Amino acid sequence: MSAAAKLPLAGLRVVELAGELADSGTRLLTDLGAEVVKVEPPGGAAGRRRTPMGDISRWAWHLNNANKLGVVLDAADVCDMTKLRDLVDAADILVDCWGPGRLADAGLEPGRLTAEVPGLVVVQVSAFGQTGPYRDLQATEHVLYAMGGVLSRSGFPGAEPLLPPVGLVEGHTGAHVAWAALLAHYQARRTHRGESVDVSVYEAVVHGLDPVFGTQGSAAAARPDTFPRGRPDSRNYYPVYRCADGHVRTCLLSRRQWRAMFEWLGSPEEFADPKFDAIPARFHAAERLNAVIQEFFDRHTRAELVEEGAERGIPIAEVLDVADVLTVPHFVTSGVLADVEIAPGVTARAPSGQVRVDGVRAGHRSRSPELGEHDDVVLGADDFWPPRVLPAGPELADGDRPFAGLRVLDLGVNVFGAELGRQFADNGADVIKVENAAYPDGLRQSRREGAFAASFAWGNRNKRGLGLNLRSPRGVEIFRSLVATADVVVANFKPGTLAGLGLTHEILAEINPRIVICDASAFGNVGEWRKRLGYGPLVRASCGVSALWAYPDVEYGSADGSTVYPDHVASQVAAVSVLAGLIARLESGRGCLIELAQSDVALTHLGGHLAAESLQPGSVGPEGNIALAEAPSGVFPCAGDDEWCVVSVRDDDDWARLCRVVGRPELADHPLLGNAAGRLRNRAAAAGVLTQWLIRRDREESIAALQQAGVPAGLMARGPDQLDDAQLTARGAFADLEHPALPMTLRANLQVATYTSVPVAPLLPAPVRGEHTREIAASLLGLADQEVEALVAEGILQPE
Repeated sequence: MSAAAKLPLAGLRVVELAGELADSGTRLLTDLGAEVVKVEPPGGAAGRRRTPMGDISRWAWHLNNANKLGVVLDAADVCDMTKLRDLVDAADILVDCWGPGRLADAGLEPGRLTAEVPGLVVVQVSAFGQTGPYRDLQATEHVLYAMGGVLSRSGFPGAEPLLPPVGLVEGHTGAHVAWAALLAHYQARRTHRGESVDVSVYEAVVHGLDPVFGTQGSAAAARPDTFPRGRPDSRNYYPVYRCADGHVRTCLLSRRQWRAMFEWLGSPEEFADPKFDAIPARFHAAERLNAVIQEFFDRHTRAELVEEGAERGIPIAEVLDVADVLTVPHFVTSGVLADVEIAPGVTARAPSGQVRVDGVRAGHRSRSPELGEHDDVVLGADDFWPPRVLPAGPELADGDRPFAGLRVLDLGVNVFGAELGRQFADNGADVIKVENAAYPDGLRQSRREGAFAASFAWGNRNKRGLGLNLRSPRGVEIFRSLVATADVVVANFKPGTLAGLGLTHEILAEINPRIVICDASAFGNVGEWRKRLGYGPLVRASCGVSALWAYPDVEYGSADGSTVYPDHVASQVAAVSVLAGLIARLESGRGCLIELAQSDVALTHLGGHLAAESLQPGSVGPEGNIALAEAPSGVFPCAGDDEWCVVSVRDDDDWARLCRVVGRPELADHPLLGNAAGRLRNRAAAAGVLTQWLIRRDREESIAALQQAGVPAGLMARGPDQLDDAQLTARGAFADLEHPALPMTLRANLQVATYTSVPVAPLLPAPVRGEHTREIAASLLGLADQEVEALVAEGILQPE
């Protein structure tokens, strides 16, 4: 039996029509066992040909296309389109990245395909979606950082905003594409009808990468809606300090952590006041406090600080650059980094896969295909894929959401836990959030004492709440009884916590062999760092994200303090993997164990950087605000108060278009600027042509003119701008969320994708802690009122 045959999506057939974004979505599907045939045009896909970051982009493309079969078909050739139709007729999922309208132009209209091929799912992925006023605009990853609201929160106050490292947009898009494809496939298995799905990369960024109107980190010292017009000074949220041999980052959130640090510093009198137990007081005194910590840290190495910090319960991590990351023993031991062939004859140390399934990493099995490498195997055989039979799932009533009838026991906490459970709750599952009053979910914390936290309301909508003391034997017994009625258990505790409660994976599977378990943590259950304290800022520091998300040549240049990355996207990858387990269960009748480390998701997004550094040591560092292999590119000032835009000139054709727009057509053939190599050598001169034009014009008119000419360009959007954005409004990206404990109505993210028949999620209020305890005790546990009250009196059941 092959390695893929043991994975949950074994037997799932996917045809991918190659574009420039979303390769990582089908890579995730094939990591989980699906067979993916990538269809490229003659000359190769745009992603294969365009390398804005040079080798980083080149190797990222190869990594995102590992495990796939590759064929070449020409959309303009009738014979080739017949071959494509034959492939699609035998497939379960078609992922179309050709761009709006092109599939229909090739005679493969999605609605007709889903009507003629029973149960077929057609997922169309484009920069802005198949509908709306932005439908035909041009975009790059950098442009989407600006338009999606990420750029406006990245960087130092008073400075030019800073682009995050490349790879994050692709990674977020891929996770949402994989989720949309599997959600629609699960629905098709239950309804026996096909489904068309429209995924917008823009909305994947808006909703998935630090959503302004979605779950945010509860421990952050400020929220996006309170940020000043310029960048917030996020350096003091999770400070980076110099030490004897590099830099470290701390993440002091709880009173206990601060008191341990206070004692380690020698109990300085200036900070002895109990008011410093709270984050706001320390934040306001950051300049003085940081000086004291810096003086202390200067005398120690990174290893010394991390080791003693761990002994004292103080969250500290090394700030590692990409070269450091490649040599971390934990990442090699856990298997997330491996020496693999990524292209013909090219072996590099690179990420191998994001999750483990039943103890085995679901990851790299074969290198990316050469152009047309599998034409003979796939197109030359009459029976490459035999006629397709769609195995049925449990019937789904008209109007029901895909997960109706499923039950999820949600032990998740903070951003990751909230978002993972929400994916299932939004789509019809009965998600029961289990909480112990003695260990409240950090997401319930609010800046206003006694107030209900908006973040909790966003992340835990559509769930029920059960108050249960899992530290008591009777509480564990009750939870085990619930496991017998459930389909999924999700948790993101420190490794070993579930086992310490008597809830090992083996015990849960013995109670219910059909249970799908997701056990997630910062650094995973295997390897030297498995017990490390792992908040998001420390994960970023340990994986190279912080070192790349930095101003080049600036000490303390890391500008990632205001992001919650990778919580949201890691939870999406976990949701995809759990859903893969549920799909496998439709046929096997057995559940599985999904293990995910948030660090592995971040490393996967930096795959191109890691591979490039592995192959050419010393070549990778902070990129700043440029595309390394394109010019002019990056962030440019516009007229107005802290107004900026991003423009990407991808090639000589884009340069010629730009020259016409700015009224300098003669520069298209300029001896120094008329070709890409010349513009790279004279980057400042090329950028000056654009800058001089932008700062004298209305910014919206400027961007519109560039886009009309076909040049990717976008304004830097701020959070509040999203509510009035024409594209997001046209596609219904937000809805009102009411909660009886909140004094105001919240605007809330809906879903990244639109579906032909999957209903839009309702927005039922998140539970007050323990709100449905009595209801669940009676309906699911069969406990009489007298028994319930006795358990309440003992503190085992904890109603609101």
